[in-house]
Amino acid sequence: MNQHRALSEDTVAGRLAAFAASAAPPPAAEAVSRRLLLDICGLAFAARHEPYTSAALASAAGTGPCTAIGHAQGLNLYDAALVNGTAAHGEDYDDTFEGGPVHAGVVVVPAALAIAQHRGLDGTAVMRAIAIGAELMSRLSLVAPQAIHKAGFHPTAVIGAMAAAAAVGAAIGLDRARLANALGIAGSLASGIIEYLADGSWTKRLHPGAAAQAGLRAALLAEGGFVGPASVFEGGHGFFRAFAPSKPANFAPLLDGLGEDWIMPTIAFKPYACGTMTQPFIDCAIALARQGVRAEEIVSLVCKAGEGTVHRLWEPLAAKQAVPNGYAGKFSTPFCMAVGFLDGAAGLVQFTDAQTQRPDVRALAAKISYEIDPADEYPSNFTGHLRATLTDGSVREIRQPHMRGGAREPLSDAELIAKFNANVAFGGGDAAAAEALFAAINAIAAGGPVRLGESA
Repeated sequence: MNQHRALSEDTVAGRLAAFAASAAPPPAAEAVSRRLLLDICGLAFAARHEPYTSAALASAAGTGPCTAIGHAQGLNLYDAALVNGTAAHGEDYDDTFEGGPVHAGVVVVPAALAIAQHRGLDGTAVMRAIAIGAELMSRLSLVAPQAIHKAGFHPTAVIGAMAAAAAVGAAIGLDRARLANALGIAGSLASGIIEYLADGSWTKRLHPGAAAQAGLRAALLAEGGFVGPASVFEGGHGFFRAFAPSKPANFAPLLDGLGEDWIMPTIAFKPYACGTMTQPFIDCAIALARQGVRAEEIVSLVCKAGEGTVHRLWEPLAAKQAVPNGYAGKFSTPFCMAVGFLDGAAGLVQFTDAQTQRPDVRALAAKISYEIDPADEYPSNFTGHLRATLTDGSVREIRQPHMRGGAREPLSDAELIAKFNANVAFGGGDAAAAEALFAAINAIAAGGPVRLGESA
């Protein structure tokens, strides 16, 4: 077969390949790419000593020129992408594209860094790859909203493989035909089910690293002449038929304005270390506490929620009110609200296993329930709400109209840098380690060398 037969821009893959081969990210996309690089590197450092990171590192097959952030040993590109993606997503504190939702940075940043260190590319290639990968990942998440989750798959995992393939292909300069083949190949490497929701096990943490790894493999296979299906996205046995069968694929949000109207600059950066859709509800809980309400005064907290969030964040309700471990707590709105109300925070320290056993947290979480709001804007907008009934018979109602950290209320540069420094400290790094990693990130963002080993 001729490897150039996938070049046709009549296919979705062909059009995406044309974009990845030639797109020039605008200043807004470049700015968000820098923020993604900073956030992901800080998060990977934060989790460098966590058991899931140690397990991922132990699985490495050998050494190489690529950095596992916060570790001295060099890895090959596949292992580095796996370790960094797993570590950075491990505490669910990474970026989110609200329309999907998907976590773009935690896939494309590890993939871009790995291929750059493997091939000796500079920061210019890294930053362009991040922008292109994040743009495609964000747009792909709009093709069949909620349907990938409904089918039992994790959108970040499966869409991430496609985005990483495009990002890596762009970084190494693949032509359009090979980029289209890379996407076709990635469709067969994409994977990731959401059964982790049943018990708070670790596989969700693995998904971004595995997606980055799959994208690397797909791009390098295509570079070597391997051929993938041109109709990978729209075909009768294609990506969306496999991973989102309940909803017809609508490719207009993916293709309309591609390369002209960039949407990845709207990516949100989390203020709290937990699931994205829980965050506006935490804001509501903290606001209630700031009104002077005490936990023992609360009879019930009833929240209006979008139907699409219920099966992951609210049900089964009894299990969500009494989560088994800190990781499960990140995907329980009752737990997140309870710990946020009581501590006035929902950072990394609020989601340890010990926090889930606190009697005060469990008692308050047991009072929190939901009702479906048919008018909720999810997934186009993430909102929060609570209606608190108190022991004196009074009722307090609080709404959060959007996610803080998102396009409507972005985190400032100072807030994001403070988050980065706190993440490095959580990972056991001192001020010198934070300064070294910050300098290395700035050098990459400025188009300089890709050297991250100084942070170990």
